[in-house]
Amino acid sequence: MDMDKFNSAVEAFNATTHGSTDYYQDDVFIMLEEEKYAPLSYLKKKVENFQADFLIETGFIYDSFELVGQDNFQDWYEKQFSRKLKRSQAKKILFLHLPDNKKIFDAIETVNKCYETLRDQRILFNGKKLPVQLGEWYAKCIFGLMQEKSTSQRGFDFTLGDKRVEVKVQWGDATSPKGVKLRKSLVDLSDYVIIIYMAKNFMIREVCFLDSSYVSRKFASKGHTVFLKDSEINSYFFSRSAKHKDKVVNSNALMKYSLPNFAMKLTENFEK
Repeated sequence: MDMDKFNSAVEAFNATTHGSTDYYQDDVFIMLEEEKYAPLSYLKKKVENFQADFLIETGFIYDSFELVGQDNFQDWYEKQFSRKLKRSQAKKILFLHLPDNKKIFDAIETVNKCYETLRDQRILFNGKKLPVQLGEWYAKCIFGLMQEKSTSQRGFDFTLGDKRVEVKVQWGDATSPKGVKLRKSLVDLSDYVIIIYMAKNFMIREVCFLDSSYVSRKFASKGHTVFLKDSEINSYFFSRSAKHKDKVVNSNALMKYSLPNFAMKLTENFEK
């Protein structure tokens, strides 16, 4: 297949609108890096010896529109075909596109170097996700937790003096409406529950320190899972209460790794 003719065909499709055609029914669209699209059926007609398998062999990959989003596609679709993109159609659409492998490789190298630094500084120890391990490290720094190898399959246990601590890391700029998910058995085995709410940029956006007995009593569950909704525990958030400020042993770490807005609230509450 001639790739120059392939690229020219995609360009030609984007040079005009196609409201009178049935190309809007296609489930697979070729996507070029310039964010130009063309239906697969169109390219099969216009490009001699066109084969999707050949594109895949050269590095193209499939991605679901529902998965990757691709913000400008809906506008492009509606302009090209003079019709709304129905939800039922959007759920079926796939993109066949060529990733920027150089950018990906460079990013992997950067992430690897970052991971090496975090391992050297004894922040990362095992195969847990970076946000989880980083959040646990924040908890260790802020509250002076001890982290010991567990005799169970959990990996490591956290302790504060002679008290066992369950540390939960919630990564994201907002908490799920369901709340923070905890395993009831782990809450029952611990004395305290510490929740580190970490923003997507890896900075702390909130901290919550709870007595495990309070969690077990207030959030009694018939199942194996406890969900802590923000609205039900926000009176214990560090941004709102200094109730557990005596548990903080390293306030500098807390301030240093917090988002600016959260740090300001900490200053207000912890100075009361």
